[in-house]
Amino acid sequence: MPVLFRLGTRGSPLALTQANMVRDALCNAHGWHPDDVEIVTVVTTGDRVQDRALAEIGGKALWTKELDRALLAGEIDGSVHSMKDVETIRPDTLAIVAMLPRADVRDRLIGAASLADIPHGGSVGTSSPRRSAQIMRVRPDLKAVLFRGNVDTRLAKLAAGDVDATLLAAAGLDRLGRSDVGTAIPIDVMLPAPAQGAVGIETRADDGRAITLVRAIDHDETHRCVLVERALLAALDADCHSPVAALALISGDQVTLRAELLSEDGSEHVTGAASGPVADTGLSKRLARDLLDRAPAAVRVLFAA
Repeated sequence: MPVLFRLGTRGSPLALTQANMVRDALCNAHGWHPDDVEIVTVVTTGDRVQDRALAEIGGKALWTKELDRALLAGEIDGSVHSMKDVETIRPDTLAIVAMLPRADVRDRLIGAASLADIPHGGSVGTSSPRRSAQIMRVRPDLKAVLFRGNVDTRLAKLAAGDVDATLLAAAGLDRLGRSDVGTAIPIDVMLPAPAQGAVGIETRADDGRAITLVRAIDHDETHRCVLVERALLAALDADCHSPVAALALISGDQVTLRAELLSEDGSEHVTGAASGPVADTGLSKRLARDLLDRAPAAVRVLFAA
């Protein structure tokens, strides 16, 4: 029997796990057999280049451009993305149609029971400007060491003593069956990256069949919250160099967006929150303006808005 849907994904264990989650959701929604969905592995530049920070070699597009090419060429019908790794401005020819239910948004600390337990002057492995700045805000004696690679690679580097501790997203660890690894850091200590814990599915904007099929698995609350967080990034004109954290939560017909902007070394920061109706498209822009108006110069210079 012919394949009914071709799903593109990166080839890391986590990416493949997430692609299988999407395949299962599509099969459940449409009464398909798993063999009706073909998972197509696409190697991205971000996977190939592991020794430099993303911001130095092209930013988040390194996770998406090869998948975009395959999608636009008709080689696949949809792409699976970790939404926190998707650049804010996407091509008009593509559409993020659906998101799976969001997982745990928190970061997990591995190698120490808490940030306070990391040895004085110790090192923390991370490639995230947000995590680096948030860590040094709490523990200015610590230093951040570039840490890239999949979950197993990072855990192996930690086990080899390259650093004293590292941080990984709880959502990824949970999806890989490693809920027992690390200690979750409360969001009041480390607000997560925008869209952390969300898996998105993208199609060609003119592919009505794919859009209809994928829209059937959309988790509306997750989708709305992630759009609010991504709208904040757009309003800030934030990029891979920008230490920014944000989390939107919906209660009834109201959405509350919390955010934090930091200097690169975490020594200065600004926080804020805004609430309004879920349909209020201007909420993210208002919070961005408020944050930038109150931000110290060392923070404001990192955002082009």
